[in-house]
Amino acid sequence: MDFYSLKKYKYNKFVLLAGLVFSIIWILLVDTKPFSDFQYYYDVAVNVASGLQWGNTYTAVGYSIILGGLFKIFGASLMTAKIFNIFLITLNSILFIEILDRVNLKDLDVKIIFTLFVLFPNNIFYAGLIANELIFTTLLFICTLVYFSNFKYKYMVLGILTGINTIIKPFFIVFFFAIFLVDLLKERKFLAASRNSLIVLLFCCITISPWIYRNTKLVGQFTYVSNNSGIVLYINNNSQNDTGRWMAASDVENSVVETQEYINANMTEKNKMLSAAAKEWIAAHPGEFLNLGMKRLSNTFLYGDDAYYSANGSSLTDAQKDQLYTYTNNYRKFIFQPAILCILLYSIIILWSIIKRKTHMLNKFNLYTAVLFYMFTVIYFATEGQGRYAFPMIFIFVYYFYLLIYSVITRQKV
Repeated sequence: MDFYSLKKYKYNKFVLLAGLVFSIIWILLVDTKPFSDFQYYYDVAVNVASGLQWGNTYTAVGYSIILGGLFKIFGASLMTAKIFNIFLITLNSILFIEILDRVNLKDLDVKIIFTLFVLFPNNIFYAGLIANELIFTTLLFICTLVYFSNFKYKYMVLGILTGINTIIKPFFIVFFFAIFLVDLLKERKFLAASRNSLIVLLFCCITISPWIYRNTKLVGQFTYVSNNSGIVLYINNNSQNDTGRWMAASDVENSVVETQEYINANMTEKNKMLSAAAKEWIAAHPGEFLNLGMKRLSNTFLYGDDAYYSANGSSLTDAQKDQLYTYTNNYRKFIFQPAILCILLYSIIILWSIIKRKTHMLNKFNLYTAVLFYMFTVIYFATEGQGRYAFPMIFIFVYYFYLLIYSVITRQKV
């Protein structure tokens, strides 16, 4: 990879430098402190660097393992983690410009989309968060670059990358199905699409198998890369949850976690019990499930509460935090809402192309990003909604925001 787009245009280098400077200024002025999940990632990373246990199978710790390796070399500190964040933010911007270079866009289009992405507020203040979204996005970008490249073993490489990202966010294993859909619709060859996606799934499973083996040995029965999928489903799908957000499992009526059977169970058994209870509730309350699902999507796409996370423990006053939230959330809605509209409109084009059997004429990158959008959307609809979960999708929203504006101005189809 020669980073051709950065070499070609001085403007892109300037934008990249501006994003880097803003991120550095942010971590110097806002001393963000981790809490909740962010504190857990940090603590596990410290344990990794100290030779202690790498988590307890509850959550995926791929990010903590990578961070722990850095701590082993440079020492465990929040500043080390934040400098790593700046590196990832810069790398993501470079990867994104290389992705755009593989799309059939005019130079001006690339410059505008790239600027919108690099200067998106979240790409600045995430420098202070000990969150796994940054490294997850990096690997998603690398997957995208590989997918839009042509070399002999690209689907094997995609499988390995998918596996690594699955150890960071366990749901990413479904990426193989996204590849299947794009290949099938674009190439219209069922056997080839099935073969390619199965290669991705196979090498993903090979990649995550050591971690599954490790978790299985710890628990004493077959255990996936993490054990928190059940509780996520459970606390987000019950009759007491009316916000589509996190709640204490003990607050659920006749809560499973209060039963003696649950208390005596191991972590994998607990995960299965919670998952079964959640699925039983969903089957019995389809209307409430749909309502909660829409609230979860609203929480994810329309409420940038990650702005508050980015200022946690800092010297910013409550008024300043509110101003930060207001600004970033308004900017988020300004980009996200038109982008979602554009994706929905483009979905009609996809459906019409399927009916007319002309999917091979669709723009492959548009199709790929639309499929990714629905992959993430379905997952968050069923599980949990938080503003930070939209972070890996920023590049999709920025891209479709520009497509919509461009199509309105030029009156051309996307």
